[in-house]
Amino acid sequence: MNITIYDVAREANVSMATVSRVVNGNPNVKPTTRKKVLATIERLGYRPNAVARGLASKKTTTVGAIIPDISSIFFAELARGIEDIATMYKYNMILSNSDQNEDKELQLINTMLEKQVDGIIFMGGNITEQHVQQFKSSSVPVVLAATYDENNEIPSVNIDYEQAAYEATKYLIDEDNNIPAFVSGLEETHINQLKYKGYAKALSEASHSVDESLVVKGDYSYSSGIEAFNQFVDDDQVPSAIFVASDEMALGVIHGAQDKGYRVPEDIQVFGFDNTRLATMVRPTLSTIVQPMYDIGAVAMRLLTKYMNKEEVQDSKVVLPHRIEKRNSTN
Repeated sequence: MNITIYDVAREANVSMATVSRVVNGNPNVKPTTRKKVLATIERLGYRPNAVARGLASKKTTTVGAIIPDISSIFFAELARGIEDIATMYKYNMILSNSDQNEDKELQLINTMLEKQVDGIIFMGGNITEQHVQQFKSSSVPVVLAATYDENNEIPSVNIDYEQAAYEATKYLIDEDNNIPAFVSGLEETHINQLKYKGYAKALSEASHSVDESLVVKGDYSYSSGIEAFNQFVDDDQVPSAIFVASDEMALGVIHGAQDKGYRVPEDIQVFGFDNTRLATMVRPTLSTIVQPMYDIGAVAMRLLTKYMNKEEVQDSKVVLPHRIEKRNSTN
């Protein structure tokens, strides 16, 4: 049997309004009355109804987080950053997995709004006009995390992906003096385009043009990294250095190379992107771009709290710093 606020009021011999004030931390309650109500709540095992409280206050103290793949280390670290800051500000989180499917993403946004969340953090791939229209018509604020809105209409937290890819590619060119290959993301998202632009810029500065036979697309998974390396072998285009758009794919590239008898970094240098925990688990350890996933999630959640609480926001487009972490997969 569910214990209601009415049961607590009756047992404590106070009004339901008094119980409500105690539950919500209202200071206008006598200490002796507060103590009696709290003792009754504990004895009966009463749990306040968050939905009912939300309807009364027009706030549910709940935020929705939509991520592409809950099993991904990359997105798991982002989600942890969101969760920690949400907890700090006393918000609960509803986490949903979109599989980076546009129809599912749009459906989940509607579902979150139907659940009366106070705000939404969205992580996805390609932000379409449909996404933007849905975000702009939302009754609650929306913040993008590690996700770009090409028209800069939606608040977001990212790094400078083009500059990071440029630095990684330049590092390989300076070390190897050859044209590095690029294992990119499969989808034509804005972030993938920025990484490609950074790769092309570094080649151009070194007086090289992009050789499309050295650009292979993967889906950011470990298996697609292996497949990408096998494609280089099948095309008789095995490079001496490879820049890979994610750490998980980079691990696949390293193991694909080792399976074919190549040594890393002696024969092939491999450079990743993200600096997930996987980078230190592989042998040789992975040189990579440090993208602060936890910080992106944490800052996105803090930005969302500012919008939800109508605080002043000085910068709605936050760009966090990145850096190169050299390890043993490069010379």
